Amino acid sequence: MSQYTSQEARWYVVHTYSGYENKVKVNIEKMVTNRGMEDFILEIKVPTEEKMEIKNGKKKMKETKLFPGYVMIKMIMTDETWYIVRNTRGVTGFVGPSSKPIPLTDAEVRSMGVEEVRREIGLKVGDTVRVISGPFESFIGKIEHVNMEKETFKVMISMFGRDTPVELEFSQVEPL
Repeated sequence: MSQYTSQEARWYVVHTYSGYENKVKVNIEKMVTNRGMEDFILEIKVPTEEKMEIKNGKKKMKETKLFPGYVMIKMIMTDETWYIVRNTRGVTGFVGPSSKPIPLTDAEVRSMGVEEVRREIGLKVGDTVRVISGPFESFIGKIEHVNMEKETFKVMISMFGRDTPVELEFSQVEPL
């Protein structure tokens, strides 16, 4: 049995020699195709951004790497996928302790702009919810606003006879 048990594809960060990011991406993609590993190594990204550069008085758009020396890989971690990536020319290793690479959290994936992670919350404005954790635990309120970016709700909670708006994380409430 492999030491990697999760069968869910997650984003991992691989450290490369400087300037080898695109070569590493192409080489891994070739190996994935050659070995028929498309169901295990799903996507490889070298995140970039467009920057305006002024050279000799002329404006020019230039694409720059957001994380020089790093490549993001969405994969299911198995002994074989680890071996393929780790032994690709230009790769110096996974980010994380050497024995077990650590996947990025959804929040990290979102903030790094690698992938848009949307969570299904099943709740909307007007729904009544019970607070299940934090200082307002066991209070009941009505959702006034949903902030998908911050993954928070603004909930109107009745305290001391008046409605008070409270910002709560998605994980702090349950539907009634």
